[in-house]
Amino acid sequence: MNNWIKNYSSILWLLAGIIAGTIAGVVLGKDAAVLKPIGDIFLNLLFVAVIPLVFFAIASAIANLQGTQKLGRIIGVTAAVFLGTIIVAAVVTIIAVWILPLGNSMASAKANIDAGTTGKFTGEQITQLFTTSEFFNLLSRKNMLAMIIFAILVGFASLRAGEKGAAFTHFLNDGSEVFKQLFTIIMKAGPVGLGAYFAYQVAEFGPSLFGTYAHILGIGYGVSIFVYAVVYTIYAFIAGGISGIRRYWKNNIIPSATAVATCSSIATIPANLDAAKKMGITNVIAGITIPLGGTLHKDGSSISSILKMAVVFAMFGKGFDSPQNILLALGMTVLVSVVEGGIPNGGYIGELLFISAYGFPPEALPPAIIIGTLIDPIATLLNATGDTAAAMLINRFVEGKTPNS
Repeated sequence: MNNWIKNYSSILWLLAGIIAGTIAGVVLGKDAAVLKPIGDIFLNLLFVAVIPLVFFAIASAIANLQGTQKLGRIIGVTAAVFLGTIIVAAVVTIIAVWILPLGNSMASAKANIDAGTTGKFTGEQITQLFTTSEFFNLLSRKNMLAMIIFAILVGFASLRAGEKGAAFTHFLNDGSEVFKQLFTIIMKAGPVGLGAYFAYQVAEFGPSLFGTYAHILGIGYGVSIFVYAVVYTIYAFIAGGISGIRRYWKNNIIPSATAVATCSSIATIPANLDAAKKMGITNVIAGITIPLGGTLHKDGSSISSILKMAVVFAMFGKGFDSPQNILLALGMTVLVSVVEGGIPNGGYIGELLFISAYGFPPEALPPAIIIGTLIDPIATLLNATGDTAAAMLINRFVEGKTPNS
């Protein structure tokens, strides 16, 4: 019980802050606006810290690629399977949001957003989305995607530099660790900052706020259960037929329980490695794909990412249905699902990214964080158990045969 509380302590504290903020918003009414500056300070700290954090995390990760991380065909197939399963989870969520639309329940806030930023993208807007004309512009959260692309290029340049770039790679590693710790420190204030902001939102939007959250959580948990029970069964069937389904579910119980108990896909890696062996996955493939999956393969985060976007679009009275918005959402979902594993509270990076890409104001961040917090337990379950399902597929495609039990 004590371990469970320890593993979920950050979520429990955030929920406590949200509940306290809800009570304050109901009791204080419009006077809750006096708490908004506290929330603004917390958001500003996040916005300032996130740019160097993401830069160092991505650049250092790529700069340190070596050895078993480049095993040709296995890595290629692994990348394709991880990408495919993340997109499947995102598409299923998008379809669910279309079938059960949120509507414009919080459309009164839409005056805060530039309507041109969520419509069709022109050539100039696409250029500005992926690049900037001046280096200092990369330091703005409004150009976060351009900064991520630059960080990827810096990482590969450091990798190519080899021994001559060793000192710079060391600098990237140190910077990554320092800003991870900074982000962790800032998030200690999360319960207070989010609680204050939630009090303001409750007073501003009233009962419609709770209806929106309840709706999106219902969709999120429903989609997650569907992916866990149905989609993973399909993956197991593709990998090994009826026998594959039996092997997957027979050996998926312990990893599932571990993921729920620890709320960590990384902590589930040992259980997944043991389960993979029992599922008939070769030691080489399991040894590569399971550890990589623990940090790079996040089906649950994919679902969570789409849900956050959907609720923010609904808040600001915008339709989450245009081809441009959907394609950009899928691209960012893949990026976030891959990147966030190496960053503490990495889901918040995704929220900052899509808020920047779509041009939403800072007020869009707290609702996205709250959705991410509430959906986190079942998202972790998918993040962890999806790795063995993906590993079965990888084994099938690499070996050209179904795994033997």
